[in-house]
Amino acid sequence: MTLGVLAVLGMAFTMFAGFWTDWLWYRSVRYSSVFTTTLWTKIGLFFVFGLLMALAVGFNIWLAHRMRPPLSAMSMEQQNLDRYRMGIAPYKKWLLLGITALVGLIAGASASGQWRTWLMWVNGVPFGQKDPQFRLDVSFYAFDLPWYRFLLGFGFAAAILSVIAAALTHYLYGGLRVTSPGARATAAATGHLSVLIGIFVALKAVAYWLDRYGLAVKSSDFRATDNWTGLRYVDANAYLPAKTILFCIAVICALLFFATLWRRTWQLPVIGFGLMVLSAILIGGLYPAIVQKFQVQPNEQAKEAPYVAKNLEATRKAYGIDGTKVTDYSGTSKTEDKATLRDDVDSTASIRIMDPNIVSPTFQQLQQIRNYYAFPNNLDVDRYTKDGKDQDTVIGLRELNLAGIPKKNWINNHFRYTHGYGVVAAEGTSADAQGRPVFTESDLPSKGQLGTYEQRVYYGEKTTTYSIVGGPQKEIDYSDDNGEKTTSYKGDSGVNLSNPVNRAAYAVALGEPQILYSGAIGDGSRILYNRTPKERVEAVAPWLTIDGDAYPAVVDGRIQWIVDAYTTTNGYPYSSRTTLGDTTADSLTATNDNRAVVAQQNQVNYIRNSVKATVDAYTGEVKLFQWDTQDPVLKTWMKAFPDTVEPKSDISKSLMDHLRYPQDLFKVQRELLTRYHVKDATTFLSGSEVWQVPDDPTNRSGSAVPPYYLSMKMPDQQAQAFSLTTTFTPNGRDNLSAFMAVDAEAGTSDYGKIRILKLPTNTTVNGPKQVQSQFNSQEDIAESIRLLRGGDSEVEYGNLLTVPLDGGLLYVEPVYVRGGGLKYPLLRKVLVTYGGQTAFENTLEEALNKVFGAEGATPEPPDEGDTTTPPPTSDDPTVAQALEDAQKAFDAGQEALKNNDWEAYGRAQEDLEDALQRAEQAQAAADRAGAGGGESKPSGSPSASPSGSPSPKPSS
Repeated sequence: MTLGVLAVLGMAFTMFAGFWTDWLWYRSVRYSSVFTTTLWTKIGLFFVFGLLMALAVGFNIWLAHRMRPPLSAMSMEQQNLDRYRMGIAPYKKWLLLGITALVGLIAGASASGQWRTWLMWVNGVPFGQKDPQFRLDVSFYAFDLPWYRFLLGFGFAAAILSVIAAALTHYLYGGLRVTSPGARATAAATGHLSVLIGIFVALKAVAYWLDRYGLAVKSSDFRATDNWTGLRYVDANAYLPAKTILFCIAVICALLFFATLWRRTWQLPVIGFGLMVLSAILIGGLYPAIVQKFQVQPNEQAKEAPYVAKNLEATRKAYGIDGTKVTDYSGTSKTEDKATLRDDVDSTASIRIMDPNIVSPTFQQLQQIRNYYAFPNNLDVDRYTKDGKDQDTVIGLRELNLAGIPKKNWINNHFRYTHGYGVVAAEGTSADAQGRPVFTESDLPSKGQLGTYEQRVYYGEKTTTYSIVGGPQKEIDYSDDNGEKTTSYKGDSGVNLSNPVNRAAYAVALGEPQILYSGAIGDGSRILYNRTPKERVEAVAPWLTIDGDAYPAVVDGRIQWIVDAYTTTNGYPYSSRTTLGDTTADSLTATNDNRAVVAQQNQVNYIRNSVKATVDAYTGEVKLFQWDTQDPVLKTWMKAFPDTVEPKSDISKSLMDHLRYPQDLFKVQRELLTRYHVKDATTFLSGSEVWQVPDDPTNRSGSAVPPYYLSMKMPDQQAQAFSLTTTFTPNGRDNLSAFMAVDAEAGTSDYGKIRILKLPTNTTVNGPKQVQSQFNSQEDIAESIRLLRGGDSEVEYGNLLTVPLDGGLLYVEPVYVRGGGLKYPLLRKVLVTYGGQTAFENTLEEALNKVFGAEGATPEPPDEGDTTTPPPTSDDPTVAQALEDAQKAFDAGQEALKNNDWEAYGRAQEDLEDALQRAEQAQAAADRAGAGGGESKPSGSPSASPSGSPSPKPSS
């Protein structure tokens, strides 16, 4: 008995610990109203529907028992049942309570899971838009219909369980007989069961009526589109009248079952039920199939066009793509003299050659500083002001990396190493002479252009474990030449552990008994958990869908994580559905789960970026800001959870400068626009204008190319705008169909405006895959790539950027090399192509000059990325001296690599570049002084080492 009591108490405290720690966490982030509203809604639904189910089943068992015949028939069947009747007689009340409690618990638990459906129904706000078939407000389908369907499903379950329970009770007590002589059922049993079956059939009538409206949000496979939604010709002209007829038949059938209370015969109800089943087969199944076969298929385009037009309009409106501007674009340059376009490139786009998805290892190697820090695998792109101009910036936080701490134990893991430190940022449009990022914020503590801000990062994407801070145990803050600096957390985040009940609850909830008795926990100790930005926003707003990419920004002296969040519904009439996990997948999410959208399996047919959220990297404070002030779904949730979302007017100017158009919404929209860029139903049905998102040509993942942030201007824009861009190719082909960009600059009048440049179908313009193939197959480029891969080096292709320019398309791709003693990629070359001209040069400037044949192009500097350097081709002593200096610098660089002396290596690289440039200039002067100034291969061109023998490339 003692063990049993202890086990029960242990289970009770375990349940209490989970509940209590959740409450403490929500209170710590000041969103306790979310916890209480959700909790009381679940409890209310549990008790109401659990009680209703228990009463329905219990009442029918009691009624069947009360209607039992006073004397059972004398038969072997009844004699066998007597033993069971006698066996349960002493426990009848307990058995009744047990059965009703069991079904009540199951029904209540199921109903509590419908808390979102209930809150949306009771707080629903009108959309102000009506569906084209029934002329009902969209809110009926989004908020009302799901709740009615739940009620209907609950009613069916209650009716079926009641029929089963009543029939078993009648059989046990002789009201129903299978083998006994005489009538098979008493009059009382007949009436009772007939009423219950009549209720079931009446509910079926209601289901037929609701099914009529359900046709507007029904998915079907149409034109190879699995998630086509809305009525088609066969729905409007066969299924809709069929559902109405079946509704009438079901009502009549239910009345016949109710009539058995007076007629005491099953004959008419059974005939009516059979008629209903036959009608469902013939009218609900066979008749629509005949209409589809003999009316629709012979003339599908004419029959379906009106319904396709409704689907086109609804889908474009539901996904926010109805304002998309599609413009014809020639794809070929209008200017014959390409040199005149060189200056236009700089004004058209700030071309980013630092790929945030490639250079994370470079940030890691150069700015990690300590092993217990790390950067995310994919960095982010933001805008910061330099000299009064916005500049695309690659940014990442130096977050805590527990895998790199010197010694792992409970104290180190959770008390001493608790946070990351500082922002590291680099210019997106430039690299230094060694191909490294040009850092605008670096070192530890970080310093640079971002000014003074709180650098400690207690909340981040890589911070997935709990920490206990603020108590007697000091934390490692950061290390410098003077040793380790310690700190103690001063924020009010987390849950106070000074209370022994709290400590016991967390010891149980986290499975960590040391929390209960550890001396490292004392006055002021606080536990921090749920520390990733997406995790925190999802917890305080469980009704939102979270974007896959949270990104950091320095705002008003603090590091803020910015998280985009969406309101969605699956009930927008006529709007085709999409699965978020599928449409937001690309080559980045294929290799990094942290980039995946939360709630990947959600099927939606309406989405809005209604909320911009921030999470303070030091305090963990979460703020939700209303972004889409017109969204009825957000208004509904704001009614359900008042005072959780702050008005848009509360967004500060400094925060607004860093808000941007979210990637996952853009990926959903671009996937829909592969088909829904057309507005004409006939064109849509023909399938001639279907596009596809191309695979990423820079890797072999086989996944879609990700969209890229880029400051650029489209042909109809007067100035550059921070944009999110992508390309389209025809379905099943690799040439370019269209280029798409959305204005991603928050706070501007054009924010969210989608522009598509549509390429002509009668000419072929190279798409991303073809451009990449052209790069790889061009003989001189292929040879250079081969040389870059020499030894144990690896070549990594950066983002292939596309920029519309003077009717043509400019492609730019940075090329990185990783190898030798370096474990991180460095920018070595830039590929550029435009109008059939291709360049593969050391810098973007040189590549653009070569492609456009610009006057005054600077001489090509020595290629540090090549595996060999040239032999002397002149007896000029100046050349010989310069090459001797180059050899010395190269040898010094190799020695520095062996010693991991990066500062010395950098100086050696600069000396090498200077020496080779002097050699090239001296050789050029000698050539001009020679016979007629004949051409001579510049001594700086790649061929062999200064000593005449091959040597490893200095960059490696």
